[in-house]
Amino acid sequence: METLELKEKVHDETRQGEPFAPIAVETDIYKKKFYIESYGCAMNFADSEIVASILSHEGFGATKNFEEADLILVNTCSIREKAEATVRKRLTEFKKAKLAKRGMLVGILGCMAERLKGKLLEEEKLVDLVIGPDAYRTLPALIQEAESGQKGVNVLLSREETYGDISPIRLDSNGVNAFVSIMRGCNNMCSFCVVPFTRGRERSRDTFSIINECSELFKNGYKEVTLLGQNVDSYYWVDEQKDLVVTFAKLLEMVANISPLLRVRFSTSHPKDITDEVLFTMAKYENICKYVHLPVQSGSTRLLQLMNRTYTREWYMAKVDRIKEIMPDCSITSDIIAGFCTETEEDHQDTLSIIEYSKYDMSYMYFYSERPGTLAARRFTDDIPLAVKKRRLDEIVKLQNRLSQRSYSADIGKTFKVLIEGNSRKSEDDWAGKSSQNKVVVFPKADYNLSKGDYVQVKVTNATGATLLGEIVK
Repeated sequence: METLELKEKVHDETRQGEPFAPIAVETDIYKKKFYIESYGCAMNFADSEIVASILSHEGFGATKNFEEADLILVNTCSIREKAEATVRKRLTEFKKAKLAKRGMLVGILGCMAERLKGKLLEEEKLVDLVIGPDAYRTLPALIQEAESGQKGVNVLLSREETYGDISPIRLDSNGVNAFVSIMRGCNNMCSFCVVPFTRGRERSRDTFSIINECSELFKNGYKEVTLLGQNVDSYYWVDEQKDLVVTFAKLLEMVANISPLLRVRFSTSHPKDITDEVLFTMAKYENICKYVHLPVQSGSTRLLQLMNRTYTREWYMAKVDRIKEIMPDCSITSDIIAGFCTETEEDHQDTLSIIEYSKYDMSYMYFYSERPGTLAARRFTDDIPLAVKKRRLDEIVKLQNRLSQRSYSADIGKTFKVLIEGNSRKSEDDWAGKSSQNKVVVFPKADYNLSKGDYVQVKVTNATGATLLGEIVK
């Protein structure tokens, strides 16, 4: 059986530390060069695209070689200790690069910037610029300050900023999939999470700016958009002049109507907010992917209360039933925490049983690590020994591996519509793409005249615990 890699919460491990570079770079028109490295979730990578757009208007061009950059930026995450340790190590390396290039500036962006501004600027003297997630528009002024020897700092959080009017410069992606940020911040005060303190309160972006961005992406050849937010289901935008109210279900429908050839995904959903209206809209449109990421965190009602998740075990299970009732072919994935404060063996068994009940296709699984500034850090004691956390996590991972293997094996013999994203990682003779259910499908190119961005029917002939293998059918 193929073993699933342990993953940090909604972090694509293959992209951690990925340097930014536009699809096309005309280096000779730029007076200065910038380098951005991104860590964390998809929201951070989307933010790097906004920063790149702001910098390009200031005459900065992207480079993938940090040693030649005039400005090095690290876009950070504060969810996990591991990410912070990695970023600190990189900042130390960039500090050395500064000694070799006079005038080079190093800055830190995002969640970790907001949380550790004093340490990074004054104590460790690793950076010249500290910019929080709502302050990217002030970058040009902060750069000017830093160039004159002042430390440039802006970590103020906003109740209005959505960057809706800024057209992101896309990462050097496959040209098929794109992230589109639809809202910022979060109002859910989950006790283990630092996001409300680093990204501020929830605010939804102008609907029409989202539709315009998605339409432009489709015109430019992109075939799939993922609508991003800390909690997309609470998207709510009001245009008082037009007496228009747009819920997340309505937004989904509007994006789906751009073209039946444009696939629509979204991430992440809070179980309390995903409505029947959203589920029926997903079922109605073939191009809205049948995939819901529905973080459970724990299967114990007592722990869910301590986590401030606002639902019970039974309520969550009923939501899983409802999704499968409306969309029998819908894939469900989750986030799971092992060893949260005061977790007993009985609580742990409740988590194992809710995983079994929900039959997740995949989960992001990790043991609890206390984050400074969270409600849990202030209210509770992190009292579960590390060895116990690791053992419980191992049991969760092994159960999820079995469920994933079972789910992928059940697809053998079925035919799926697959969006080709590019060559398989292992062979240029094979295509790789995803089904509507977000499962990776690998299949031989054969003699078909196909390109990335094309849709193709693929019959599954074999499966591992994380990949479907198949062949093209006419």
